[in-house]
Amino acid sequence: MNYDLLSIGDASIDVFMAPTESEQLCQIDTKECFIAFSYGQKIPVKNLQFSVGGNAANNAVGAKRLGVTDALVLTLGDDYIGGMLVEKLQAEGIDLTYVFQQPSTASNYSTVINYSGERTIFTFHAPRSYEFPVQLPNVPWAYLTSMGESYRPFYNHFLDWLRKNPNTKLVFNPGSWQLKGGVKEIADVLAMTFIIFVNREEAEKLTGFGPSHGKEKDLCVALNKLGPKICVITDGGNGAFAYDLVKGLKVGVLPVDAFERTGAGDAFGSGFLSAVIKGKDIGEALIWGTVNSASVIGYTGSQKGLLTSEEMPEWLERARSSGVKVEEF
Repeated sequence: MNYDLLSIGDASIDVFMAPTESEQLCQIDTKECFIAFSYGQKIPVKNLQFSVGGNAANNAVGAKRLGVTDALVLTLGDDYIGGMLVEKLQAEGIDLTYVFQQPSTASNYSTVINYSGERTIFTFHAPRSYEFPVQLPNVPWAYLTSMGESYRPFYNHFLDWLRKNPNTKLVFNPGSWQLKGGVKEIADVLAMTFIIFVNREEAEKLTGFGPSHGKEKDLCVALNKLGPKICVITDGGNGAFAYDLVKGLKVGVLPVDAFERTGAGDAFGSGFLSAVIKGKDIGEALIWGTVNSASVIGYTGSQKGLLTSEEMPEWLERARSSGVKVEEF
């Protein structure tokens, strides 16, 4: 089968809980907020939902719904969670040819507590060695994203494969373990990256730039110097911006009420990347990412609100009528 995209990384099952009895404690002087529960008590939950999560799975499903032919490269456990992941991803029409379920291992799982529009996440990353497929198809695009602590051997195999397939454009979205070691740990990946997706804080950390508000172009240039041809930086409620070595563009957010924010960044990435794969320019891609993210935060979980090709035109018109614009910086 001819694929447009390989999505490579991790997947998890996320369970979302909304407690009925809790008390928020805030230290006004430091603006640090806490959710407090009575120790040793049963806490009633008014809502419980299960969702597929993980950056690679979110990207694959998001791109698939927008008409991109893709496949996932994952290593899962052979437990009940792994079986649930396979079942739900198959239902989305994702090709799972390159998904492995390792015997006697566990799968990733997260518990997300929703409270006052924000989420607190308890994450279990199953210890594992990631399996690299014996043979991957030749594809125009590959999206490489977060993996657990033992990610490096897989990354080395992948970079060797990428050198043998120079026509494949690499899209990189580093996760916490990749960022933890600093730029030295992933310098070889950055050097081969065509598009990088990070948030402002991550971009500042990778480049050692420091506070960057008002210096967006300089931050992008610093990130480009590490290797990526196009840097895409999300900035929460301030929108997002992108730079392609020639021109910098920024976009605001669509004014919608957020129900739950899990997966907003992944939705932006899959919307942006799908637009680029379909031949759209960077400005249009920023709008695709913005509306995809705006849709996702209206639902619980990182995938329920991902837009389809049929829904995208309506949301693009909604963005235009709401005054969402792409501007140079």
